[in-house]
Amino acid sequence: MRLIYALILTVIAALPARAEVDIQEVTSPGGITAWLVEEHSIPFVALEIRFRGGASLDAPGKRGAINLMTGLLEEGAGEMDARAFSRATEALATNLSFDVSDDALSVSARFLTENRAPSIDLLRAALQEPRFDEDAIERVRGQVISNIQSNQKDPNKIAQQTFDRIAFGDHPYGSSLNGTLESVAGLTRDDLLAAHRAVLARDRIIVGAVGDITPEELGQMLDRLLGGLPAEGAPMPPRAEVDISSGTTVVDFATPQSVALFGQPGIAQDDPDWFTATVLNHVLGGGGFESRLMTEVREKRGLTYGVYSYLAPRDLAETYLGSVSSSNDRIAEAIEVIRAEWAKAAAEGITREELDAAKTYITGAYPLRFDGNTPIANILVGMQMLGLPTDYIATRNDRVEAVTLEDVKRVAAELLEPENLHFVVVGQPEGLEAADTAQE
Repeated sequence: MRLIYALILTVIAALPARAEVDIQEVTSPGGITAWLVEEHSIPFVALEIRFRGGASLDAPGKRGAINLMTGLLEEGAGEMDARAFSRATEALATNLSFDVSDDALSVSARFLTENRAPSIDLLRAALQEPRFDEDAIERVRGQVISNIQSNQKDPNKIAQQTFDRIAFGDHPYGSSLNGTLESVAGLTRDDLLAAHRAVLARDRIIVGAVGDITPEELGQMLDRLLGGLPAEGAPMPPRAEVDISSGTTVVDFATPQSVALFGQPGIAQDDPDWFTATVLNHVLGGGGFESRLMTEVREKRGLTYGVYSYLAPRDLAETYLGSVSSSNDRIAEAIEVIRAEWAKAAAEGITREELDAAKTYITGAYPLRFDGNTPIANILVGMQMLGLPTDYIATRNDRVEAVTLEDVKRVAAELLEPENLHFVVVGQPEGLEAADTAQE
């Protein structure tokens, strides 16, 4: 069975990339909605489920509970302990995985058509009847604590967590979904049961399915899989106020190289100017070796091996971020160059050549995302979370092509805020203005 599964994955990987996807909206008899792309050439199904809210639904004082609970969903369910559950999934050549972000708890399932029913029964048990055995709780708690301790020694993680605290304050986005050593150590089994009820509910389900299954079969499967969950979960958190101002925050860390994370308020993915901002970012810092930041900071001055920027929209806030690493004695110069390029783009926009090159890359790379059932299922749930229409895949590149030079100039002036670009530097940087530096 494992050989069959491996062969199927090999065939899927060999399929040509495609961006022509026929999406059907399916509503189960019990009222659960899903998007489906039928593909009957291979006896295989990829199922992606999102529960909106994710780790942002942690109860006050219980930060890390939903993350810990998510890690326990495959550690035993129903009558099966962790070992029996693992053996059952392996015997069926079924792949089940669970993950959580601050915006969603994600469930991924891949299974053969002939094993659909028992695979769904396993997943149903994990979602509706998790055991939360004490030995499993302690084992996964130890893994989380080890991860927290590791992050405390990782300059990139320190930079991200420091920036989040500055930008989002007391909002859940302002703290790590892992929780703290103290909060995780104090979590009880009752806390995990409460976390389960908070996030795994029918009022926040988004589903994408791709493969060898009909709409009728999918509808029946969804009711079997999800129909027994609570109707409503915990209330969604409010939007986060993004509080970022210009300056530099230094976190002292003994290392010869400083890591800098920089950012400012961003743009929502459903904003009419999203694709214009995407083109702008590609030119400024998202285009790899062809971007302005890479040219100015690396190629011309040799200040870093890599620098990049990216739009970072979340469900409840939007930021525009970037990262660079440089030696302690040169990081100040790298920051100065980045600020200058940010200001230049805000004032002048981009050139016709840069616009055309960015469009070519962005439109050409898009079809490569559709290289198998699982990536397509992920795209389906992502589209639903953003409220996009089913024809978005067919029209997306047209929206990119419609971006004009004037559009980019206008959005650059509106979006880029050199005066609010904040740098968090982890290391022992030299030459930064003391007036702009706050010690963490």
